[in-house]
Amino acid sequence: MTWQKKIKKAIFTLAIEGYEGEVTEITFPLLKRYADKLRAEFVVINIRRYPDWPITYEKLQIYDLGREMENDWNIYIDADALIHPDTFDITTIVPKDTVLHFGCDYASTRWRFDQYFLRDGRQIGSGNWLTMASDWCLDLWHPLEDMTPYEAISNIFPIVDELKSGVFKPSHFIDDYILGRNIARYGLKFYSLREHVEKTKRPMQLWHQFLLPKEAKVIEMQKICKAWGVMS
Repeated sequence: MTWQKKIKKAIFTLAIEGYEGEVTEITFPLLKRYADKLRAEFVVINIRRYPDWPITYEKLQIYDLGREMENDWNIYIDADALIHPDTFDITTIVPKDTVLHFGCDYASTRWRFDQYFLRDGRQIGSGNWLTMASDWCLDLWHPLEDMTPYEAISNIFPIVDELKSGVFKPSHFIDDYILGRNIARYGLKFYSLREHVEKTKRPMQLWHQFLLPKEAKVIEMQKICKAWGVMS
């Protein structure tokens, strides 16, 4: 058995309550292909464990699933994201004491700060459509223990473009808020794929435009896949 085979990895995504099949017909084959490349298990979170919270809170199931599966690395990718098959293994670019996102927002533009954000001071606003943490850092997905759903949602302020879409309410961003707060609360080290690509000039092809309505999203995805040469 090689060293690489000893590393247990999983790629998680979220698709609950009849999530858009036209989208996942395009994205899931590429996610599965990337998981196979990483020798990772592909896991679709499709059952609700937190019915009192918004659906996106279900991403926090990874806190328990990562332990139950005994994963070394846990990767989350949104079900409406495209990842090119040539994408490098992102578990190779950070040590296990560091959590990874695609990028980050300036936290105080989106969240009302509490003592954890203020103490931390790094202004890391999680964009939880692509995230990764090892078994050392599962607190990234630690469920909230000190707030009610109402209290948490009252601290979330979507940007103007998100509100103009007419689709997204503050509750949709509950996972982004909690992950950003957990990074601050637990003092997690942070790195971003965007920073890595800028630093190394390593090519990377990802696509995620969550503000598009479903019909337009499917059309754009088909165009991207055709340009990538991954659609028959």
